[in-house]
Amino acid sequence: MIVLSCNNISKTYVVDKILEDISFTIEDGDKIGLIGLNGSGKTTLLNILVGNISKDEGEIYVQKDLKIGYLRQHTDMNSDKTIFQECLEVFEPLIEMEKNLRTLEHEISHESSKGSSKRLNQLMAEYSNLLEEFNNKNGYGYKSEIKGVLKGLGFKEEEFDKEINVLSGGQKARLSLAKLLLEKPDLLLLDEPTNHLDIDAINWLESYLLEYKGAALIISHDRYFLDNVVTRIFHLENLKLKTYNTNYSRFMKERKKELELLKKDYENQQREIKRQEEIIKRFYNYGDRRYIRQAQSRQKLLDKMKTIDKPLDTKKVKISFEPKIKSGKEVLKVEQLEKSFGDFKLLEDINFTIYRGEKVGLIGPNGIGKTTLFKMIFGQIPYDTGSITLGHQVHTGYFDQEQTKLNLDKTIIDEIWDENPKFDHYQIRSILSRFLFIGDDIFKEIEELSGGERGRLALLKMMLSNANFLLMDEPTNHLDIYSKEVLEDALKDYEGTLLVISHDRYFLNKVTDKILELTKEGIAEYLGDYDYYLEKKNEIIVEEEHDYRTKTQIKLERKKERERRAIEKKRKKEILALEEIIEEKEKKIEELDRLLCQPELYEEPDRIIQLTKDRENIQMDLDSLYEKWIILTEN
Repeated sequence: MIVLSCNNISKTYVVDKILEDISFTIEDGDKIGLIGLNGSGKTTLLNILVGNISKDEGEIYVQKDLKIGYLRQHTDMNSDKTIFQECLEVFEPLIEMEKNLRTLEHEISHESSKGSSKRLNQLMAEYSNLLEEFNNKNGYGYKSEIKGVLKGLGFKEEEFDKEINVLSGGQKARLSLAKLLLEKPDLLLLDEPTNHLDIDAINWLESYLLEYKGAALIISHDRYFLDNVVTRIFHLENLKLKTYNTNYSRFMKERKKELELLKKDYENQQREIKRQEEIIKRFYNYGDRRYIRQAQSRQKLLDKMKTIDKPLDTKKVKISFEPKIKSGKEVLKVEQLEKSFGDFKLLEDINFTIYRGEKVGLIGPNGIGKTTLFKMIFGQIPYDTGSITLGHQVHTGYFDQEQTKLNLDKTIIDEIWDENPKFDHYQIRSILSRFLFIGDDIFKEIEELSGGERGRLALLKMMLSNANFLLMDEPTNHLDIYSKEVLEDALKDYEGTLLVISHDRYFLNKVTDKILELTKEGIAEYLGDYDYYLEKKNEIIVEEEHDYRTKTQIKLERKKERERRAIEKKRKKEILALEEIIEEKEKKIEELDRLLCQPELYEEPDRIIQLTKDRENIQMDLDSLYEKWIILTEN
């Protein structure tokens, strides 16, 4: 069933046309990725769909009573409420319904004291209907639902009582997404939903969207996310939109073939145009009236020819910057590193080594200490104990998320030229063009640049330095897909050493050959790309140990194994006992619901109130039992 369709939508800002003749349909349950270069009009299209921006031409059909939810890329929430209170707003109708149930209970009690009456029967019927609706809308479980979504998106339970005004921009963005998911609109419009999410939260969001019954139109530069979630791609390019019934990776294969065919058609047409122009010119030069008429006739046909637009070059711009100095074999050695902030211990017993030429991905949840570790390696902040040793002839370059090393008062060309005065004008322009700074763009002031443009400039500045060991903190943030692929190709061919923090799993797969996972327990090493890391994480490896062990060691290990089995046996026993109690409680609720639906009960209002209270108490017990069961089964 079609929930939304667009027919020939166009939009122009002053003289700049953004969208032209855009047509598509969205069906119930569709999961669609909306992709295109930065500035191609993706966010404009979403704003038109929700009515924030008017369209110039075309028609939009929306299914009757369709509920649309829109997540903007940049949100600015300001409130004295806590995170949990903000989410409770979504369930205001349920909270009001609960209040109405309590009011009806008091009214029924009051009327029943007068004896049987027509008013009492009306109240009983109203109460029964409202209670049924309350149950159907998960009236007793919405608080658990809020907790589940907040935890899934990376909030800890101790953060639920934090005021919104003290949250970071990333936390506010995650809260906005949580509220939207709790609202359960029929159509989700999501603009970069994975920004500010760590890998665990992205995995949770993928699972949530795959099970989501409504439709979703998602702008995202996270290619791994698109591959896992969407089954259709809307590609915006040159003002037009084209639909592909596939995920991102298969779309790219189809797109490459299309561009190759289009390039051949374009080249053939250009050859034919040139041939006709030469014939026309020759006929005019003959001067004879007959030839002039033929020239004019050919010119008319040429003018009427529908020309093929020149396709984008399928060969990506190639960036290749090599380190000027070769480092020693051992680039970085970190031993027994620890870092605390007051009483809070952030990093403990961190040990790893990076060798020349390795491309290493550093992953872990938000707040685990990845950026802090980078800053200690780069010497920006001190560590408490342990050691960080850089190898022989190692020169570091640091790319941070905030691009703090850029001078906002300079133009793009001056920022690069001032630090590389040996380049001539042609070399500077050529280098800037590789990072997509073309024409008059190079004279823009850095302060006016978007986040993506600043990111590209900071990357270029770092790669032109003497660095042979690059430390990069989320380098693909704010980059469109094309820019990411250019960067990936450059880093794959880079002969220096790389240590990169990233939540971009597609990027990690293409670039890295080693993964370091930072957890509360320390750091673990995986000698492969991100998919290899996943494979090893999901494997249950049983190995027979053949090392030399003393009898004491064997006894200790056997004792630990017996203790582990005893704990596991006790846990399973507790789970079975809990499941029996849960089943018993669920049966009691079913029995109470059956009793509450009996018409003859209308004559006993006091009993209805008592039964309802009994049901609420059992439901509260059941919610508590469910939470205990989840904790036990997750261990």
